[in-house]
Amino acid sequence: MRLDQFIATSSPLSRKEARRAIHAGKAEVNGDIWKDTGKHVPAGARVLLEGEALTPKGERYLMLNKPSGVVSATRDSEHPTALDLLPGELARDLHIAGRLDADTTGLLLLTTDGQWSHRVTSPKVNCPKTYRASLSSALSESAIEALRTGVTLRNDPVPTKPAQVNILKPDLIELTITEGRYHQVKRMLAAVGSHVETLHRHSIGDIILDPALEPGAYRELTKQEIASIG
Repeated sequence: MRLDQFIATSSPLSRKEARRAIHAGKAEVNGDIWKDTGKHVPAGARVLLEGEALTPKGERYLMLNKPSGVVSATRDSEHPTALDLLPGELARDLHIAGRLDADTTGLLLLTTDGQWSHRVTSPKVNCPKTYRASLSSALSESAIEALRTGVTLRNDPVPTKPAQVNILKPDLIELTITEGRYHQVKRMLAAVGSHVETLHRHSIGDIILDPALEPGAYRELTKQEIASIG
């Protein structure tokens, strides 16, 4: 880990403030003063900031029940973001593993672990995501079969991978996909002549949205949930 990142994640300082402290000679690694902000700290090194030892924080993994109207971004000048729903210290260095449209609700995963998040989102991993979609009308048998086989989306010549379709009510379905194309669920249903009224992500892999979480609420993932993304 870079020295400036190490200090920012192990102290109250922002990354910018950490760089200033390093340039000012306030950072010490294994007894030596370091002024190179980008120099990597060896594993197990003793790092001091103004004479006080720093302990790096572990990776963070959260689930959030995203409400409608909140955007899946770290910053947005016009709309509230998922990170705005978290305390400032907790939100630091988090990124979103698998975004949702502003009007789509449900399970959002946030983490500081880039490799873990890659396993969630990489098309090569085929991590399943299950959505509950309320529709303007019931799907025909031919539409259901098309979704289960793979459909061609507008302006995209490559058919989608087969999806799992579970009919909960005539106008309410569960759709499980293993891709993450732009507006994919809405476009898939439009391709078979349907229209999505509301969309809610229920699960990612074996991680299911905690029913105890109200919209806008969050919790840390359990060790079992974290390990399930492999």
